[in-house]
Amino acid sequence: MKNILLIGGSYGIGKAIAEELQYENKIFVASRTNETIADFNVTYLPFDVSTDTLDVTKLPEVIDGLVYCPGSINLRPFKALKIEAFESDLQINFLNLVKVIQTVLPNLMASNQSSIVLFSTVAVKMGMPFHTSVSASKGAIEGFAKALAAEYAPKIRVNVIAPSLTDTPLANKFLNSDEKKEKSAGRNPMKKVGTSDDIAQMANFLLSEKSNWITGQIFHVDGGMSSLITNP
Repeated sequence: MKNILLIGGSYGIGKAIAEELQYENKIFVASRTNETIADFNVTYLPFDVSTDTLDVTKLPEVIDGLVYCPGSINLRPFKALKIEAFESDLQINFLNLVKVIQTVLPNLMASNQSSIVLFSTVAVKMGMPFHTSVSASKGAIEGFAKALAAEYAPKIRVNVIAPSLTDTPLANKFLNSDEKKEKSAGRNPMKKVGTSDDIAQMANFLLSEKSNWITGQIFHVDGGMSSLITNP
């Protein structure tokens, strides 16, 4: 039975991961709220990644898996973005992530082989208008993950999942009507909007021993958007 730490795991993808893994692993969820996971077989730790320092005394000495879920989707024209927007996105998407990993690094090193799963976006590879801020901060995650994977192999595996737009609470304002969902699905080669479960399945695989020879990779779980052109 592995010890898995989810940062911000009470909604969306994090919740989906916890829901599937809760019975075969010891799941620790560090997030601001726990209403949606109150009935789950998990240990809840009140934690706001923007203001708090993770209390490692409430965690096991050995952490076998870490998933960082907090993020932002700030889509605006570049000319309308102030420097504070870039700083805010960088803070929540990347710098807070670094702080968490540094805090629990000894626990990750105590595992026979631990796995870190991070999240990027398809926009880093493709280049999309209005994505300058989020792509900058998520691009930092991809570079960081590869460097960290190289530095700590084979003890710690580090991989990144880069989805296209997924139906989660974070993306609600972009998918809050049938019309918006239909339009987004139409742009995807698979003609559907991704779900939390679609992304969680890949995360769960990367946390498992089935992926013990995989590290330093960026996985585009995006319905083919990053590599296929179906409407030339």
